[in-house]
Amino acid sequence: MNQTRRTLEEQRNEFTNGKFLATPLAGLIAWLIVGIAGLILPIQATVWVLFIATGSIVYLGIFISKFTGENFLDKNKPKNEFDKLFFFTVGQAILVYSIAIPFFLIDYTSLPLTVGILTGLMWLPFSWIINHWVGIFHSLARTVLVLLLWYMLPEYRFVAIPFAIVLIYIITIFILKSRKKTK
Repeated sequence: MNQTRRTLEEQRNEFTNGKFLATPLAGLIAWLIVGIAGLILPIQATVWVLFIATGSIVYLGIFISKFTGENFLDKNKPKNEFDKLFFFTVGQAILVYSIAIPFFLIDYTSLPLTVGILTGLMWLPFSWIINHWVGIFHSLARTVLVLLLWYMLPEYRFVAIPFAIVLIYIITIFILKSRKKTK
């Protein structure tokens, strides 16, 4: 088949058959580091860990993709419009720091709330792309859990919220690994 003449549906089917492990593994690792920092470091250091760890998810995902067989930077892979759309959703997640930072400057404890929810929104369009509910689950569970923990455990926002996000990533990875792939 001529690679340049693939329909959007063919490209979507191709994209849908991906593993989708590198990015959630990167998110899991980043938020785990934030949670551990919240347990052992002073708040000033934990804030920096949150910014650096979550801001590095895309780069960590690119690195991990080499080991999961996804290899995001493989130049020999045929171009796929849904890869491009996925990277736009990643860009969208990065841009939400423009919301998180001003609120952080007013109330530093808002950081796990804003970054935790806003960067998880990229899972909604991902669900549409792959025709599977996993992204809807991830976004909704993450939003509800982060919001509840932010209100219920104000003293532990930099610990409870990151570990809750790690739990959601574990469930998401399990769902992604066990979902049926299209033919």
